Amino acid sequence: MCPGPPASGAGAPAADSGAELLAALLDGMDAALCAFDAGGAVTHWNREAERILGWSAQEAVGRTGFAGWAVRRADAHEVQGRLMSAMDAPGRQVHEFALLRKDGSRVLVRTQSARVLGADGKPAGVYCAFSEVHAQIDLERAIALSEALLEDASWGVVLVDVDLRPTVVNAYASRALGGGRTTLLGRPLGELVVQGVEELEAALQHVLAEGAPGAPAEFWVTLRTAEGERRRCWRSGFLRLASPLAEEPVPLGVGWLFRDVTTAKLAQQEADRLRFRTSQLHRAARAAAECEDPMEAATSLLDFALAGFADHVLLDLTPGGLTAGELTAGERLVRTAATPSDAPGPCLLVAGGSIPVRYGPGHPALQAVERIGSVRTSAGTGEAGGAAWAAERRWPRDAAHALCTVLRSRGRTLGVLTFLRAANRSAFERPDTAYAETVAARVAAAADLARAGQERG
Repeated sequence: MCPGPPASGAGAPAADSGAELLAALLDGMDAALCAFDAGGAVTHWNREAERILGWSAQEAVGRTGFAGWAVRRADAHEVQGRLMSAMDAPGRQVHEFALLRKDGSRVLVRTQSARVLGADGKPAGVYCAFSEVHAQIDLERAIALSEALLEDASWGVVLVDVDLRPTVVNAYASRALGGGRTTLLGRPLGELVVQGVEELEAALQHVLAEGAPGAPAEFWVTLRTAEGERRRCWRSGFLRLASPLAEEPVPLGVGWLFRDVTTAKLAQQEADRLRFRTSQLHRAARAAAECEDPMEAATSLLDFALAGFADHVLLDLTPGGLTAGELTAGERLVRTAATPSDAPGPCLLVAGGSIPVRYGPGHPALQAVERIGSVRTSAGTGEAGGAAWAAERRWPRDAAHALCTVLRSRGRTLGVLTFLRAANRSAFERPDTAYAETVAARVAAAADLARAGQERG
């Protein structure tokens, strides 16, 4: 049953409240807004419209059209016609007009207008939202930039929330992290990064607390992928994200931009290593040239070669030069010089005469003699331990990686040079073999010269 008409004045408070709410909503909008009735008279004018054009609501409301005050008279008819044409078309219409400010200057605005339907469903007017074109273009550029970064950027872009979990990942970042763009979302970084995640999370927490750092940072990380673990270097930049709608900045998370620079960093490290080793060889040659005793020159060469390369070095010579590269029955390699086995120190000649070394069959040093080349080996993870592995091969107990290279001079095998590294260092690689062979060639020349002197004596 329908209620009767309200008592006299009963609807006034509600109407006043509705008008106040509408006025508050209009004035709180970030866009300028005005409205026209069916006859073209201004019915609404908010504060943003007043800010852009300088005309107050009291000055604007009630005027018919923009002619003579907000638009030049020569343009008024065209502007009014294009605005009011929205009454006859569904949806929104977008136009650009040059409007007049109260001080007489002109401003180019972009408008979006649409019809307003009355209670009977028929067009009753038009509302028009507008903003300065340059501000609209700035907004569109910002949106276009964010979309480009999150789609086709040549840098990885990851948006991380305050819990340090990815919320948005672009295509580059998903490939770098080894997952799909949706499967990576919401997962802790520790599930993706095996090593280096502590440093990365510390950087993200610093950005949330203190703001973005002044320069990019480089992080070495090890990733867990379906193919196994991969070690990568990422050059990263960070941005703190804050809500533009809050009175005080409220952190929304961190924008993390990064690029994989592993190839460049490895090339740079290799260039630095090569430059250092070349310098060491040059210094070693100059020092060896000042030694009267050829074996003293050999140990001097090895002291320079050890720097940054290995922890221990062993010099084992054959009793006599081998032309075929094989030890006959009963022959043994003889320990001629070595570094201390219990602590770092210089390479010294064995005191009290040379000592035969009891290398067992298949020893890497013997393999190097047989192959007339180099042999690399490391303690396996399945063995009893590095100390047992080293003791079995007659090496210092802390040895975990070895590189044995043969000493050759004048077509004869003179012995074996063995470089050893501890477990806290990486295994020997192919570039290390080339360097060890260069050192071995110089040591072999010195050893051959010493042996020739002994034969003449």
